[in-house]
Amino acid sequence: MTVSPASTSMPSPMSSTTASNTVSTTVPFASFNNNTEQFHSAVRAQLAQDIEMLFAYAELPSPLLDACRYVMTGQGKLVRPLLVASAFDSVNQSNANANENTDKSTDNKNSMANADGLEALLENDSDYDMARRAALAVELLHTYSLVHDDLPCMDDDELRRGQPTAHIVFEESTALLAGDVLQTLAFEILTAELPTFAPFDSAIASQLIAIFAPRARRMVSGQMLDLNAEASTNISQSDLEAIHRDKTGALIEAAILMGGICAGATAPQRMALQECAQHIGLAFQVQDDILDVTTSTDTLGKPAGSDEKLDKSTYVKLMGVENATSYAQSLFNDGRTAIIRELSRHESSSSELGNDANNDALLALIEWLWARKK
Repeated sequence: MTVSPASTSMPSPMSSTTASNTVSTTVPFASFNNNTEQFHSAVRAQLAQDIEMLFAYAELPSPLLDACRYVMTGQGKLVRPLLVASAFDSVNQSNANANENTDKSTDNKNSMANADGLEALLENDSDYDMARRAALAVELLHTYSLVHDDLPCMDDDELRRGQPTAHIVFEESTALLAGDVLQTLAFEILTAELPTFAPFDSAIASQLIAIFAPRARRMVSGQMLDLNAEASTNISQSDLEAIHRDKTGALIEAAILMGGICAGATAPQRMALQECAQHIGLAFQVQDDILDVTTSTDTLGKPAGSDEKLDKSTYVKLMGVENATSYAQSLFNDGRTAIIRELSRHESSSSELGNDANNDALLALIEWLWARKK
């Protein structure tokens, strides 16, 4: 495996770089260590650096570069990169514990199951670089979808992530092209030779693309189904779920599975990650529908009540706020159960969120998502 150099220094997230002077540094995924905020901050800082590195490499002309940087450096939640990182860490920790239980006498230099197991992995394996690539890929694809969703021909929104949308700040044609190039970069990053990454692992890259490409296609199909369903008066819950398993859930599936693949997830672990992702992807959309009617525009960072304005079919419209909230919680709990069964460090019979969250990055992220207000 190729060595991936690591640095403990934290770079400025918005630093400007060029392809000729980019320095090979990383913000380590310090092992989760029961600290959700610290873990998420490290992932976000790494992503910010990698975004700037990618734009230096791509050498996009103005104003296309300006538009891409504008939409990629806003105040987003970065849920999908966090899902990649959390799945990566959870699988690593699960496998480390399995190795420890199998042979506790194994010398530390040959075992991942010591206190610095993940840090040792990052210093001696290129898998972490593939996880960084995956995290960047899913955020690029997600942001492209938002830029296009906001266009006048789609939802015609003027606010996203707390700031004016791309077509408001730039020409509509520039916003359209920004979405186009972010989509292409999402695939290019998985195999590009870049100065701040170790050379890509071709075997892992092939698996990532096989996961990523069909789910990118499903995301677009789901958007079309969602447009078809606008103003419909007879959408059933199963119809609504079919739309959102693609529109929202597909990319969440990709994020979780790609993180697990980068960490060497076994077949049973991949099945558990897939099951978790399907529940979380649907729960996330139900929660979005609830927040659209219960939260202010200032908190959301996008126009509240937009679903009603567009006469969209939503879970709130179908079930009411109270029933939709109960449904979202049951979906989050089902996703969490799949992880506890196959990956969690400790057995638990509890069905309540939070009891195991301080032991596992993915469980902690599920709890964080359940508590979100935007």
